[in-house]
Amino acid sequence: MIVNESGGIPNRLFFRLFQTGNILQRQVQNEMGISAVQWAVLGALSREGFEDGTSFNQLKEYLYVSRQNLDGVLKRMERDGHVVRIPDPQDRRARLVVLTESGRLFWDRLQDSIAEFYRQAMQGMSFDDGVSLLHLLKKLQHELIDISLESTIPEK
Repeated sequence: MIVNESGGIPNRLFFRLFQTGNILQRQVQNEMGISAVQWAVLGALSREGFEDGTSFNQLKEYLYVSRQNLDGVLKRMERDGHVVRIPDPQDRRARLVVLTESGRLFWDRLQDSIAEFYRQAMQGMSFDDGVSLLHLLKKLQHELIDISLESTIPEK
């Protein structure tokens, strides 16, 4: 894709992604009473194979969030009784983030609301539209990870 001086399609695309992320965060908070990051943490920790928890760093990398953002969210979730941080049996210096029984029940109770949220958000898209969007976002995600601007940033 060619970028012209005004940014053209890439500029519009990235601005649309920015807006979409903000709308998602606002709507999740307004409609479900949790933040989008809390939703993501609950979803990540409820996946099969994560019953014994995951390290803070693995969770941070999986969600692509900052250390400070995740730590603040986990503190709120600990306060609410949805997660605990326990010593890692393999490395006593490290801690694992584990979904509590209360957190799992909370996640299970959210499932109908999440399904309805998804249904309403995607009601204007066909199945094939959704598959295409998922594919394109995954491609963009991989390209974003590989960006390196070191040689193009002007000196201060």
